[in-house]
Amino acid sequence: MAKKEKYVEITTTTGNVVRQRVVPLSTYIMQHKWLYILLLPGLIYFIMFRYVPMAGLVIAFKNYSPFLGVWDSPWVGFDNFVKFFSNNDFGMLLKNTLGISLLQLAFYFPAPIILSLLLNEIRHSWYKRTIQTFIYIPHFVSWVIVASLSYQLFSTEDGLINMLVKATGASAIPILSSAKYFWGLIVGQDIWKETGYGTIIYLAALAGVDQEMYEAARVDGAGRWKMMWYITLPAIKSTIIILLIMRVGSLLNTGYEQIFLMRNDLNIAASEVFDTYVYTKGIINAQYSFSTAVGLFKSIVGMIMVLGSNWIAKKAGESGIY
Repeated sequence: MAKKEKYVEITTTTGNVVRQRVVPLSTYIMQHKWLYILLLPGLIYFIMFRYVPMAGLVIAFKNYSPFLGVWDSPWVGFDNFVKFFSNNDFGMLLKNTLGISLLQLAFYFPAPIILSLLLNEIRHSWYKRTIQTFIYIPHFVSWVIVASLSYQLFSTEDGLINMLVKATGASAIPILSSAKYFWGLIVGQDIWKETGYGTIIYLAALAGVDQEMYEAARVDGAGRWKMMWYITLPAIKSTIIILLIMRVGSLLNTGYEQIFLMRNDLNIAASEVFDTYVYTKGIINAQYSFSTAVGLFKSIVGMIMVLGSNWIAKKAGESGIY
């Protein structure tokens, strides 16, 4: 006896009610089996390298010893967190991490948006492609090379910038060895290296804008600035909000490699952030439980920031991430 097919009624945006057949999950998977097979490598990667290691977070609540192992190490509860929050380093770490992240949010985050809007106004395709090629190149330069270039430019003794400064009779500027210049140096490197590559997402969003809207605006007498404000920016507003939510969620992630390469004993007061602190305590000093507690604190704050910013975006009428 054939099984009776099930249907559900769905109301469309126009108010019409349509009936849709309910397909069993196993049947649906078999109908799209090749898509699920293509999904497997990425799924296995995330399970093995993202979710399975999360079991190791339990050592944040233990006094972990490599000789005893994860499960046999003594349980200490929240002692590692209490030790971290009561440590004098916590205030310095929070100030440096938030200081760099907020500067990146204020200066680096808008840079790809502004550059995308400017590139979108270029009408000659060959000229536009040439500029895009040149601004994409810094993204593929490693942070080691960026750090080397920074030392070549800003070294107090033989750096190009300071040689020009000293040629004018002024004193050399200790950009690399002074804490007060460190945050600006990091943000400047980010802008130079990643702004061009960051335009890809926004230019892809702009490629879907209906060109008839621009033609209609020209007929109505709108100039380029008004078209940019009333057509171009609204077209990428949802993309901007999604990327902003993701950026807010990583406020405590300032990037380990870049800061590690640029910090030294003279600027340590401004360059010690959560990422480098975890490396120092966990790898160099072998305080595995303590450093795991610091990392878990970062992850929890990041999750709260993502959920909070997504909730605010949805309350403001935007789609958000989910």
